[in-house]
Amino acid sequence: MKKIILLLILACSFSANYAQKANVRKAKDKALNGDKPDFVGARDAIKLALNDSTTKDDAETWYVAGLIGNKQSEGEYKKAILNIKFDTLSKGRAIIESYHYLVQANKLDNMPDSKGKVKPKYAKEIKTILKDYYNDQHNLVEYGGYQYGKQDFRGAFNTFQIYLDIPLMDLMNKEIKLDSVYNRIKYFAGVSASAANMHEKAFSIFENLIENNYKTDGVYQNFATEYLVKKDTVNYLKILKDGNVRFPKQPWYMQSLINYYIHANKTQDALTYLDSAIQLDPKFYQYYLVKGQLYLTLENFDEANNALNKAIELNPKNPDLYAELGRSYYNKAVKMTLEANKIKDINVFKKEEAKTDEVLKLAIPYYLKAIELKPKDIEYKTPLKQIYYRLQMDKEYEAITKEIKALS
Repeated sequence: MKKIILLLILACSFSANYAQKANVRKAKDKALNGDKPDFVGARDAIKLALNDSTTKDDAETWYVAGLIGNKQSEGEYKKAILNIKFDTLSKGRAIIESYHYLVQANKLDNMPDSKGKVKPKYAKEIKTILKDYYNDQHNLVEYGGYQYGKQDFRGAFNTFQIYLDIPLMDLMNKEIKLDSVYNRIKYFAGVSASAANMHEKAFSIFENLIENNYKTDGVYQNFATEYLVKKDTVNYLKILKDGNVRFPKQPWYMQSLINYYIHANKTQDALTYLDSAIQLDPKFYQYYLVKGQLYLTLENFDEANNALNKAIELNPKNPDLYAELGRSYYNKAVKMTLEANKIKDINVFKKEEAKTDEVLKLAIPYYLKAIELKPKDIEYKTPLKQIYYRLQMDKEYEAITKEIKALS
């Protein structure tokens, strides 16, 4: 009786294994049907074999599963060659699916048999397919770029990471040379990781690139940004300064240093780098604008005026520059008023007050010019209203008050 039961179990097991083997063959046939491949049917068939205990650990099952995506990807690429509408997303997804199945197939293919020997059957085929995914730009590289363009940054990172992993597989036997293209894709992987807020991954990638002497402008900029994310200002500044020396024609480093020192309230340091920036690009009006604003914070009105006048010379149609120069005279008058209020001698006080009024008058033409260039901006009219009030210019005060009210 026990023997009969055992035979029945073995028969059932053989039957199940035969059925799933048939599904593997069916999946392969449907995927390889050159005239009309049925990838949906192929996946349905291979899914049964992947989930069945009799075939789920067979290298062939996983190899065929990987073959399905590979053939679908090839089919979409043929459409592209023939200038027929094709599905970039389906092509990319098929490659990623294929890669993961083939990696597992390779793993199972290298498992020792009952005698402890390793006899891979699919190594050559798997190696050929994965090399194709790596070498042909229309595969992983193009799909990663497509995902990045669609703002699927995590997906782009994962795709680029597959590209980076393929040459390092034991299967490849170090046959693929890691060249500048490899490093460029690694850079794209870092950028994608950063955009996906995977900052530890991004930092590690940029650090590795620099350690391996791939010191491009993009790598330095992104590495500096990752240090800023980590709030490591010491190394952030170090990278900025190194980048500024390494890439002297790239203003990003200088501008980042200036911005850092401004936000850190280190005005003198900011001014030092501003002067260096101006030497490199003396016609960039914004440097003079920022320089003027910094001198305003120091209440050095003469230097502020010099810088702002230079900015206007370079960009005479910018209303903000005139308004900023008007603000310089206005702020100088405010400071003079505060100092005058400390004077107890009424005669001396009146003399200082008269000087203050003369400075306020100097602000008027600059605010008027700003308004001329941008008539509907209340921001320019408000300080001018206050000046008119202070100088008792009643007619002008009433007129600008009406203008502000109308705009409001």
